[in-house]
Amino acid sequence: MRPLHRSDPSTIAGHRLLGRLGSGGMGVVYLARTPGGGLAAVKLIRAEHAADPAFRERFRREARTAERITGRWVVRVLGADPEAREPWLATEYVPGPSLAEAVALSGPLPEPAVRAFGARLADALADLHAAGLVHRDVKPANVLLALDGPRLIDFGIARTAGATALTATDAMIGTPGFLAPEQARAAGAGEVGPPADVFALGCVLSYVLTGERPFGTGTVAAVVYRTVHEEPELDSVPASLRPLVASCLAKDPAARPTAGAVRDALGGTGGQAGELLPPGLPSLIAERSARVLDLPVPEPTALVSADPPRGPSRRRLIIGGSAALVAGAGGLTAWLATRPTGTGPGTGTRALATYTIGVQTDLSGPRKADGRAQERGARLAVEQFNARPDRPFDLAVRVRDDAGDPRRAVAAAEALGADRSVVAVLGPTTQEVVLAAVPVHQRTGLLYTAVATGLDQGQLSQTLLTGCYFEARPVGTTLQLAFSTAALARDIKRFAVVEDRAAGRFSWHMSNDAESTLAAYATVVRRPVATDSEDFAAAVRPLVADGVGAVLYAGASPRRAGLCARALAREGFDGLCGGIEPVLEREFLATAGSAAEGWYFGTSYADPDVIPTARAFAAAYRKRWGVPAASPVERYAVEAYDTVHAFAGAVGDLLEDGLAVQRDGVAHRFAERAYTGAVKSYAFGSARSYRFIDEVFAYRVEKGVPRCLGRSLEVNRKEKERREASRKP
Repeated sequence: MRPLHRSDPSTIAGHRLLGRLGSGGMGVVYLARTPGGGLAAVKLIRAEHAADPAFRERFRREARTAERITGRWVVRVLGADPEAREPWLATEYVPGPSLAEAVALSGPLPEPAVRAFGARLADALADLHAAGLVHRDVKPANVLLALDGPRLIDFGIARTAGATALTATDAMIGTPGFLAPEQARAAGAGEVGPPADVFALGCVLSYVLTGERPFGTGTVAAVVYRTVHEEPELDSVPASLRPLVASCLAKDPAARPTAGAVRDALGGTGGQAGELLPPGLPSLIAERSARVLDLPVPEPTALVSADPPRGPSRRRLIIGGSAALVAGAGGLTAWLATRPTGTGPGTGTRALATYTIGVQTDLSGPRKADGRAQERGARLAVEQFNARPDRPFDLAVRVRDDAGDPRRAVAAAEALGADRSVVAVLGPTTQEVVLAAVPVHQRTGLLYTAVATGLDQGQLSQTLLTGCYFEARPVGTTLQLAFSTAALARDIKRFAVVEDRAAGRFSWHMSNDAESTLAAYATVVRRPVATDSEDFAAAVRPLVADGVGAVLYAGASPRRAGLCARALAREGFDGLCGGIEPVLEREFLATAGSAAEGWYFGTSYADPDVIPTARAFAAAYRKRWGVPAASPVERYAVEAYDTVHAFAGAVGDLLEDGLAVQRDGVAHRFAERAYTGAVKSYAFGSARSYRFIDEVFAYRVEKGVPRCLGRSLEVNRKEKERREASRKP
């Protein structure tokens, strides 16, 4: 637990706050004394999120759901106010460690302890299911240990079985490694019922018995694939429990036991669970319990007034970023037109520290258009941040042109590293620039983030270890998901991959990713084209003769992709064709000519005019930089804009915690925080690789021009629904 900040309230609806249990992008969880003198965990949602009607409705649902949960082995709700300006929810406080922490501290738990705690967890789920609810995120981190047994927590995504989701239909809900195949497939709310919780319980039992996840670790895509298509690794599970755990992990939901059956198979809920824990854990639980009971009441913090606040909160101004600025079309323009004046830089009203964002990019080389877009997006973000009257610090921009040249990139990185006001850098446009600049940024401690380029898997795994480099975009080969899911939406049963060996390992990884995605649903054929060959006709001719319905170009060359398109057109192929972001360049369109028509691409960038949450950004960007309404906003501009706001949020987190703003601290906070921008949600896993669900965007060439269709999973879900509706009589 951390001390309260000076900006924190002293009380929330009669709950006297004692300290901070945790904080994140959505709000803060406090330890508090209830009006009756007991202890509670109080979740306070930030006002900027509560201003979103959809978010407030989700919070109402969470409060209603949690109030219906009354079993002994779940944390009870003590109070809630979903309608407050900053909504809150108070629950019982359990001072013990989580199951995840217990395994990390003591290793796998003994079988008798697992039987005792597992039976109680199963009993909690049985009560939950009897009330018509599904938890949907059962995992070790959501199980707290008390002396008398476990407590199941975090019902933020629980809902009534079969209810309509408030999230996108194709959004994967849950935690990879502890979610059921039907959740991993994101097949729809109706298929995620009580058996999904039983599957997750089986994963938890396996984990606490062995210390290992039954479907392994690695990238989200790899874990999800193994969950859906492969059998769990249960060799280390004790033989006496292996059949029960295996039945919980059945792929078919109907083949899994009920939560009540699992409870009974584990021996019921009698006995003292705490006595069965490894040495040290019971004393740790008791010590934490005693510690919080003796907590003094802290001095009052922020002045709490009965009057409604006049302006946005300090926290909102620190990390609100584009989420507040894009709340509604026209909202940003109206706010800028009516904001108070006289509080900006140079007015003399107050002195603010200034932190500088470096933009190291190509402004004069082959990708100067992408570099300019990143600079413009970054400058707009900084100007808007500095226009806020109650901002806690100022931002500045320092630009260095590396021309896409590795040698110039080293010099640019050295210059930015020497300027101690610079806290973060964005902007690389090529892999070569990244590899040249990363050692410099690592030495000077600067956070270095890419939105317009990405490394191959092998290069990326090594570069992420530096701790300074981040890619705020999906890994390149995963961009094939847009095309693969388009083929699935069209019910294509024969799928072909033209593996362009000129792209080296990248083409092999991309082909593997596509095959892994589609193998359970379609026949996948791979045809290689040698590095020194341009005879794409020889590769595609047998594919067309074989009746394939879709052809994916697995490579990175716009020109060679154009040759592939022409070869397919000459063979009379009229099925689905496509590739990924590196190919979608003018050279592809010029080489392919009319054969490019209809080609389908997955990209990491979006057209902000197509994404509803980004339209206010698009309007402000056009006004600031004189972009005509008929012209698209340049790619990577909104992604750079979002990234600068995320940088600002990391700085704000340090200041709010009373810490010095140092480069390594900014990088650490950037890695651990989640941020929702105008077009994407940004988060990084423990390996510091970008985590995403639906952050791949679909483009299609129409009348010779690439047109953004939207988020690929949403686009393809609608396409599938349209086709199914057309088949109905």
